[in-house]
Amino acid sequence: MKKIFIASVLALSTVLFVSCDKGNASSKVKKENLESAKKRDVEISKGAALIKFDKTEYDFGTVNEGDVVEAEFVVTNSGNTNLVITNAQPSCGCTVPEWPREAIKPGESSKVLAKFNTAGKPNKQSKTITLITNTASGREVLRIKGNVTPKAK
Repeated sequence: MKKIFIASVLALSTVLFVSCDKGNASSKVKKENLESAKKRDVEISKGAALIKFDKTEYDFGTVNEGDVVEAEFVVTNSGNTNLVITNAQPSCGCTVPEWPREAIKPGESSKVLAKFNTAGKPNKQSKTITLITNTASGREVLRIKGNVTPKAK
């Protein structure tokens, strides 16, 4: 037991002496990493992108089963840095979103479109589209709702 303890202390001492080498740490820093960090810090100092919608809910009213409903949401970047929507996740397969793949510059607007296929979806309906963004919250939710009149049997 004593031998194991002495060997452990000796190994720990060796590690401490080697890791505390008096080498110059600044010589190990890559200059290109410093430049990319400066650019990143400038972007961070601008703050997160801010997103505004003309509406977050679209009520399509009453439609017949089998109709395809189209909703349009206007997205405006009210922040100081580019707004990026990386994904749009619908709540079900009956809703298909289209969103801008390129960054939306500060002050500019774009459109998010959603098509909802009412086939097999009678009665009251409510579907969501979750946008994955670079805003502070990271997620923005849009809603499509309305009533679908069932087909006559």
